[in-house]
Amino acid sequence: MSRAFTREEDRENAIAGVGERPISQHRNLVTERGLAMIEENLADLRDILAKAERRGDRERIALVSRDLRYWTARRESAELSVPEPGSDVIRFGMGATLEAEDGKKVHWKIVGEDEADPSKGSISHVSPMAIALFGKKVGDVATVNGKEWEIVKLSAGG
Repeated sequence: MSRAFTREEDRENAIAGVGERPISQHRNLVTERGLAMIEENLADLRDILAKAERRGDRERIALVSRDLRYWTARRESAELSVPEPGSDVIRFGMGATLEAEDGKKVHWKIVGEDEADPSKGSISHVSPMAIALFGKKVGDVATVNGKEWEIVKLSAGG
């Protein structure tokens, strides 16, 4: 068997073994921005897939198809959740400013799993911090990993 044939066979196996992206078992709650993000991802992936198909790039087709299946499933299961205006307790889609015992303040917006980005101040609704915050009001304390955080401000949009 030639070496070239072996490499081609390895590549075929690599494409076949791409695997699926795991889909969370939690409810797929999304904000309006999260739903728009899913729609944008789907549109982008459809464009990328069409280009890959024109080029005959089988590896790219396999990867993009996998991602398209993921985002299609996420779109189908998406549940838009908008916080109730004027809510005085923390709910999905709201933001909360917290103060630690040492005076350090942080602000978190509670969003869907796919749109969460802690480096930009958004956390998943299934994260320990979000779970500790749900239903709390300004002045309440949330404890996460043994650290106490006082809720000092709520915001409806983030």
